[in-house]
Amino acid sequence: MKRAFDVSRIVIAGASSNVGKTTITAGLIAALRQQGLTVQPFKCGPDYVDPSYHERAAGRPCRNLDTWMLSDAQLLESFARACQDADIAVVEGVMGLYDGSDWHDERGSTAQIAKLLNAPVLLVIDISGSARSAAAAVLGYQHFDPAVAIRGVLLNFAGSERHAHGCAEAIERATALPMLGWLPRDMQLQIPERHLGLVPGGEQVDSDALIAQMAVAVSARFDVAGIMGIARGAVSRGGTEAPRGGSSSAPAAGAGVGDGTAVTPSSARATAAGVDDGAAVTPSSARAAGASRPIIAVARDEAFCFYYPENLELLIEEGAAVEFFSPLRGERPDPGAAGVYLGGGYPELHGPALASNTGLWSALRDMHADNIPIYAECGGFMVLTEGLTDSEGHSWPMGGLLPGFARMSGKLAALGYRHATALRSNLLAEPGETLRGHEFRYSSWVRDTNVADDTAAWQLKGTRGDVPNDAVGYARGNLLASYLHVHFGQGRELAKRFVRRLNRAG
Repeated sequence: MKRAFDVSRIVIAGASSNVGKTTITAGLIAALRQQGLTVQPFKCGPDYVDPSYHERAAGRPCRNLDTWMLSDAQLLESFARACQDADIAVVEGVMGLYDGSDWHDERGSTAQIAKLLNAPVLLVIDISGSARSAAAAVLGYQHFDPAVAIRGVLLNFAGSERHAHGCAEAIERATALPMLGWLPRDMQLQIPERHLGLVPGGEQVDSDALIAQMAVAVSARFDVAGIMGIARGAVSRGGTEAPRGGSSSAPAAGAGVGDGTAVTPSSARATAAGVDDGAAVTPSSARAAGASRPIIAVARDEAFCFYYPENLELLIEEGAAVEFFSPLRGERPDPGAAGVYLGGGYPELHGPALASNTGLWSALRDMHADNIPIYAECGGFMVLTEGLTDSEGHSWPMGGLLPGFARMSGKLAALGYRHATALRSNLLAEPGETLRGHEFRYSSWVRDTNVADDTAAWQLKGTRGDVPNDAVGYARGNLLASYLHVHFGQGRELAKRFVRRLNRAG
């Protein structure tokens, strides 16, 4: 098996958010693919939207690298398995290069992940309002942590070619780092945004055309051969694999479900069930692949598009089969499904279509009454309430499995990593066990204060001390629903327990 350090690799990091990392990364992936290379894309952190562009550019699933939710050993193992047939790995960073899970250390940052992978870094700088000052900024990033292997800069939002080369000269004089590419201010290369960030690639009618434009721009103004040479140089440098039990800087298991061991699915099994290649699993193929396996019906369309690929693969590894269905297109879980998984996404943008799928809500209420496992994250949680109020104030009836309503607001309601301690036995954890998750939402759950709180699923705690220690979510029987996004790779028990409940329910 190819190790993490046996593949050519490069990290595209930003001086901050909004410097154009996603545009540059997707363009570079597409340009390398046009040269006949198999590119494995990655995104640092708990992002679902940026990976949708990298997936389209590469023609294969983009994986998340998250050292807050996963141990070092788990991350390296996941990286290595994803790269088995790849010529190069291209990793987009998260936020700014040194921004991590809290104010005080590097865990969860692009810098930490680059060091763990022993990968060279190209730093993206927004030079739209800078000249020689750009050199001072790069010099600071270069010396903040000399262990981070910054090997060059990529300049974005240049006013002209002269502006880009002027900044490049100043940067090289101060840091000896070369400019390996630049892009102009070009609105045609900008990805549309909305309240949760960029509009997902799968929703853009012209996303393939946009990615093709990005590839043309990168090929014209970047030293792609030079970047490839830097990436190949990482193989010769190699590195030291983290011990299978994780490194000293890995998240502590404590009372949590994770045991620090590497948890990754068998790629052969995942592909056999049609998940690894990103293809939809039809009811017939799911049964053929699963044979006697219990089927998990997974909602997947424009309203439910936030899933870690590893979550589905690990469920398959534990013995389940996956069958996708589209709530937006009037579909519902097959009557033979042994469980349901409703992921996050944008249900608030599709209130009328979801409200009209009364057959879905009736089926889910019947399944819940029969104690069939139902797992819902964020957007999936929202649609299981009695109703959803969108940002324009329109309210739409939803599933009614949970009391109260999901209401959109005009401001951010929650963002960040969370320690989640189970308050009662649920699909993923036993009482007192703590796992790690992430929240990013603009809605809130509004319910009658008289509703009994003996159904709260998690006690949440943030990482930066700015999140109340709240009891949240809903757990009753085999229903688990909350705003929390969870990566199943953090502990082998998560997928195992979910599948075990499927078998019991069946």
